[in-house]
Amino acid sequence: MPREERRVGLEYLDAVTTLCQRARIAHPTKGLFEAADFQWWWRKERPTDNLEHLFWFDEAGRPEAAVIATDWGDGIALDPILMPDATEDVAARVIDRGLAHAADCGFARVEQEVDADDRVLMEVLTDRGFAVEKDGLVETWIVSGDRPKISLLADGYRLRSRAETKTGPHHMVPRSGSDEEKRLRQTSLYRPDLDLVVLDSEGATAGYGLFWFDPTTATGLVEPMRTEEDHQQRGLARHILTAGLDRLAEAGAERIKICYEPDNQAAKHLYLSTGFEPVKQTVILSGSTRS
Repeated sequence: MPREERRVGLEYLDAVTTLCQRARIAHPTKGLFEAADFQWWWRKERPTDNLEHLFWFDEAGRPEAAVIATDWGDGIALDPILMPDATEDVAARVIDRGLAHAADCGFARVEQEVDADDRVLMEVLTDRGFAVEKDGLVETWIVSGDRPKISLLADGYRLRSRAETKTGPHHMVPRSGSDEEKRLRQTSLYRPDLDLVVLDSEGATAGYGLFWFDPTTATGLVEPMRTEEDHQQRGLARHILTAGLDRLAEAGAERIKICYEPDNQAAKHLYLSTGFEPVKQTVILSGSTRS
């Protein structure tokens, strides 16, 4: 097992970014997380930002594995991140150390999201008393060359990027708080020109989508997407999505990922009808940090 080290704050974010990029380069779809996932989560201050996250580094100083705790307000997620060729012994070691560390930090119970078809992680966790609690997400991908044309935007609306609306409050402040944009700009992958918003005739936010491009992996991620309630059923989400996919392709993304909750039929219809193909479904397991 490589050497264990701890990282906090922006140093943690830098290390987990590198690890996720290494894992994605090694395999086009295996694993649950893109570097941009953790950078998106960084938008909002959390108690776990200042936690010492566990990493394992090889002799060249490259991250090989990690276990990351994230406070979601209603619970603690403890996510192991492994290289695609990690053995069952390595997975067990990472999870055991992660659970012990979480217990030392005062977390009695944690949740872990796992690919339902990942036999290794499922067995390691069930052997430690974890049980499936609920469905997770459906993960879908599209090759950028297969993206659809940009759909028409309904009359009375206009599409803008944050690069164009930078003088006013950010459109996601109601969702994430006033520090959201400042924290996004602390990350390495956030791009204002890929942060899209649709405004109505009065300049109010009608919908938005944030598109992440990782030049290291040539991968795109769409997270989040939202249409405000008063503006739904007008094709705004399709326009934001198709316009964002086009911008990701122009930036250099070869493959693009988006996830949705299994019972969200509107998201499922939108993503599958624009060419995304399901690759995996995850489940959420819950258990005690102490055996």
